[in-house]
Amino acid sequence: MLQVIGQNGHNALPNWVPEAAQLYLLHTETGHSIRALARGAGCHASTVLRQVRRFENRRDDPLIDEALRRLGAAHFRGTSCPDEKDQNSMTAQFKPSDLATDDDTINQEGRRILRRLCETGSVLAVAADMEKAVVMRTAPDGSCTRTAVVDRTIAQAMALKEWIVCNKAGRISQYEITTVGRNALKRLMEESEDAGDDDDQPYADQHREWGEKSVAGHAERIRYNMAESPLAGLARRKDKNGQPFLSEDLVAAGERLREDFELAQMGPRVAQNWDKFLTGGDRGGFKPGSSIGNGPADARDRVAEALHDLGPGLGDVVLRTCCFLEGMETTEKRMGWSARSGKIVLRIALQRLQRHYEERYGPYGPMIG
Repeated sequence: MLQVIGQNGHNALPNWVPEAAQLYLLHTETGHSIRALARGAGCHASTVLRQVRRFENRRDDPLIDEALRRLGAAHFRGTSCPDEKDQNSMTAQFKPSDLATDDDTINQEGRRILRRLCETGSVLAVAADMEKAVVMRTAPDGSCTRTAVVDRTIAQAMALKEWIVCNKAGRISQYEITTVGRNALKRLMEESEDAGDDDDQPYADQHREWGEKSVAGHAERIRYNMAESPLAGLARRKDKNGQPFLSEDLVAAGERLREDFELAQMGPRVAQNWDKFLTGGDRGGFKPGSSIGNGPADARDRVAEALHDLGPGLGDVVLRTCCFLEGMETTEKRMGWSARSGKIVLRIALQRLQRHYEERYGPYGPMIG
């Protein structure tokens, strides 16, 4: 790996910056010649030239252009770009030091966001002058649901690493997951190479993105479809009147719980002890602010408050379906319910969850900026 040396005499760029981006910044920020860079990297000059030209062409991508300007300002000039405000940067209020993100944080957040982007109809939206990027999923009826929020610096790193690509640039730019991003997600999720028990459905796999995860309270790992959550599948179904089985606001409530749940898994301890909320466990043993678990405190407390409000039964079904991503049939078997009764209980639980969020945070929830 090329070691980029800044003006301060040490490795200036973070480890997560791709080598091609390091070469590009050395050439544009320090004036190193292509041949000098090729000698330092141990490759032919034409290889370096192609990499430099490629990154120059990629600067049409708003996140990549912003990341390269910030990296150059922070690690080679030591100050903000002098013409940032004149260039109408989408995030001119942020400092170059905001890009000092470590590999672990990028991998953890990247795993969470890439999983969301694998879901059908999902894009990452980056708005002008906003500190956060938002994952939005469009349903077949055209309605949109917010499924995740991520810091802009993480989105910049994901773009530089080619995990996401801009398919629509503008005041609100849209990004979708790439093949490189899907491969990175599979690596981060430590997906099993075994195809499992789905060999009898060879044509279904073309619409799926398989992953594995551990479920609280169970030693085995479950295999699930990352391209669609159980909630999204139920939302497509129709009731006897021809209306969607789950309305848009109920889906949004379930996605809000899952977003907080996934944020709460971001601490040093990967597996939070959420099984205490399941029926039969000590539901009083995990309380908001109890310092149990190491995930972000606010997200963990929001999940705890919601599950305590739902109580046994309703809390079980939303935790298993929305957060653990268990299928409806699996949840029914674990809970001892009759077949096809789980979706009715889930709808009741989501109605209660929606009421909890409206009473606790108002109709629009907490601000994301």
